[in-house]
Amino acid sequence: MTRLRCLCFLALLVLAPGGATASRGGGHRHGPAAHDYRDALAKSILFFEGQRSGKLPPSQRMSWRRDSGLSDGSSAKVDLTGGYHDAGDNIKFGFPMAFSMTMLAWSVVEFGGLMKGELQHARDAVRWGADYLLKATAHPNTIYVQVGDATKDHACWERPEDMDTPRTVYKVDPSTPGSDVAAETAAALAASSLVFRKSDPAYASRLLARAKKVFEFADKHRGSYSSRLAPYVCPYYCSYSGYQDELLWGAAWLHRATKSPAYLSYIQVNGQLLGAGESDNTFGWDNKHAGARILISKSFLVQRVAGLREYKGHADEFICSMVPGTPTDQTQYTRGGLLFKLSDSNAQYVTSSAFLLLTYAKYLAFAKQTVTCGGAAVTPHRLRAIARRQVDYLLGSNPSGMSYMVGYGARYPRRIHHRASSLPSVAAHPARIGCSQGFTALYAGGANPNVLVGAVVGGPNEQDQFPDQRNDHEHSEPATYINAPLVGALAYLAHSYGQL
Repeated sequence: MTRLRCLCFLALLVLAPGGATASRGGGHRHGPAAHDYRDALAKSILFFEGQRSGKLPPSQRMSWRRDSGLSDGSSAKVDLTGGYHDAGDNIKFGFPMAFSMTMLAWSVVEFGGLMKGELQHARDAVRWGADYLLKATAHPNTIYVQVGDATKDHACWERPEDMDTPRTVYKVDPSTPGSDVAAETAAALAASSLVFRKSDPAYASRLLARAKKVFEFADKHRGSYSSRLAPYVCPYYCSYSGYQDELLWGAAWLHRATKSPAYLSYIQVNGQLLGAGESDNTFGWDNKHAGARILISKSFLVQRVAGLREYKGHADEFICSMVPGTPTDQTQYTRGGLLFKLSDSNAQYVTSSAFLLLTYAKYLAFAKQTVTCGGAAVTPHRLRAIARRQVDYLLGSNPSGMSYMVGYGARYPRRIHHRASSLPSVAAHPARIGCSQGFTALYAGGANPNVLVGAVVGGPNEQDQFPDQRNDHEHSEPATYINAPLVGALAYLAHSYGQL
């Protein structure tokens, strides 16, 4: 389980200098690609099948996994089967799961048209998460936000198929508010509705209707979920940044999905109170301000909603903080060129930043605009270059020559911090592996027996070094919120190099 500390006071997001780029207009680049982005895209989506909980479908491609968590929710007399494990443990944490689904859906919304044969797989991954979020929000004014006792789960090292730790259910309701997790869930449902608007309009309508109700609950009953649930959700997924960012983020997604004047008015009236102009340039499962600025800016740049002009300025400030060589540059990166914010699961900031850069470049190109960073004009072409450099580093263009995506390239992490991957599969070892018995695998030196294809781990340290040790969760643990934004970035790059 990736443990993160307070991010709100950290330095601004940073990126390394960019190299050669895809074409300015988003067409194919003339010249060889550094990587097989199409292969990486397919694997980044496949990873989500390895994180599934519940009754696996006949179409399951990660064949070493089996059904798990089939009684989840029964202690509270609700059906909470399905969904995803966020990282390398067996808990279902609703906060990062919802954010992962928002970002995976956004990847499909922005770049799904470029995915070709991978589009259906991406939709399947979104639907698996969205189906679970519908279950978690089935009761009015209640959201089930976690399944499993994290402390007891972490005291064991066992396969999801074997787990016998308490599957305790935690919820938010009017007496135990959780605007952060509720608004993020609303965002995920609204974003997912856009994914299915054309392919399954009835399902999309159901998702959107639920998103509206969940957001109404989040806004009416305000409070942070980790205030009351701290013993159970902290230090794993505390809401360090508060709930204001999620309310703005949720409203932004509902505005995009509905085009309703009500959500536009909400953003205009409440935006500044909810932190729209704050200079916290982090973006991840906890803090959504930067993502909200980019998302809302589309309404001004593409839909020409004049009342949201200020969000172009807010988005520019965030983007300018990531452009090396400009007066506004506040970048920090390793000697090898990797964005580096935090030793714990740093890759999540690499992938989320790359996605936002590519998405904003798309909006700017449509509007035929640039960004002015301290007097320096920055084009969409330049933003794409910075994003590509970060993706390339993760795929192997780095001092170690190592891909940080499992199963991609000749060298990749072999001993990832992941229970299901590190223990023999049920097919290979049908007998149960007990709670304590599994720790032998945690500290063993050999490669994981099950290859979690597509998993992107936390990545190297500040010196570009990666020890590839299973008990090093900061660097060796994968997470759904690392992969989710990477899916969109890889789709763009694969298309721009003519691989799709």
